[in-house]
Amino acid sequence: MRAMVLDSPGNPLRAAEVPEPEAGPEGVVIRVHACAVCRTDLHVVDGELPDPKLPLIPGHQIVGTVEETGARVERFTPGNRVGVPWLGHTDGTCRYCLSGRENLCDAARFTGYQIDGGYAGYAAAEHRFCFPIPQGYSDLQAAPLLCAGLIGYRAFRMVGDAERLGLYGFGSAAHIISQVASHQGRRVFAFTSPRNEEGQRFARRLGAAWAGGSDEAPPEELDAAIIFAPVGALVPAALRALAKGGVVVCAGIHMSDIPSFPYEILWGERVVRSVANLTRRDGEEFLALAPEVPVRTEVRPFALEEANGALKALRGGEVRGAAVLVVD
Repeated sequence: MRAMVLDSPGNPLRAAEVPEPEAGPEGVVIRVHACAVCRTDLHVVDGELPDPKLPLIPGHQIVGTVEETGARVERFTPGNRVGVPWLGHTDGTCRYCLSGRENLCDAARFTGYQIDGGYAGYAAAEHRFCFPIPQGYSDLQAAPLLCAGLIGYRAFRMVGDAERLGLYGFGSAAHIISQVASHQGRRVFAFTSPRNEEGQRFARRLGAAWAGGSDEAPPEELDAAIIFAPVGALVPAALRALAKGGVVVCAGIHMSDIPSFPYEILWGERVVRSVANLTRRDGEEFLALAPEVPVRTEVRPFALEEANGALKALRGGEVRGAAVLVVD
């Protein structure tokens, strides 16, 4: 099958012909139709996340159809359309799994990191960690829901009933979650890179009450903020914009160092917290909610062989919405 392969972090992906994967007794083999490109893919390819499987096929926002099922798989049959997210395996027996926190499992394995992912013609996945794709979404529009949507939704749940919500970094995840927040009657304050007028217009078109640069203060205090950009300096900036009792949620798997800041901007029972990975419950809830909003994803398609160009465009902030590889 065709695949884009990472041989060494820090180097471009290599176009290759590799053997098709096998399902295994608990697995499925999926013919990949589309795979969205995530900033986490950048962190893996650029060497900012340690110890990836090598050689590696990246990609963890996979949409495709089941081609083969393992002997113990009953959930899916060939022809079913499914999605494969970042979380690809947990042990199911540790204290995190048993307490509903499988996203923190020490034995977890992740798609496109320790498990070959969707930058290929076929992908194998454990059936327990696959989701049926809601009707009404094309393959391209569904792909960003599998991480930008799911991780964004988990971060969104952490803000509670916040009415004034700041979103720092208006990329793939924020453009989805802003629609969910607006649907629930919340007001979104979108922060883009400074002087990114096109990105700010995009945010306002999706319902943001205000949009400005990350170097600007919002016109009123925020009840909560989610930081999607991997920029540690945004943490004290968000704290300064926060009302007492508010929360700053750091939604990325990697972030540059957070600079020191005075205690006074944390005081007043403000909270800074991170979000790690996702649970299957997050996926089930969000994929049921998305059609109700309805969430509409804006995508920029790339051919599979253009994966390096897609990563470069994402790295350079040139993608509005989500970049998606068209595989089949």
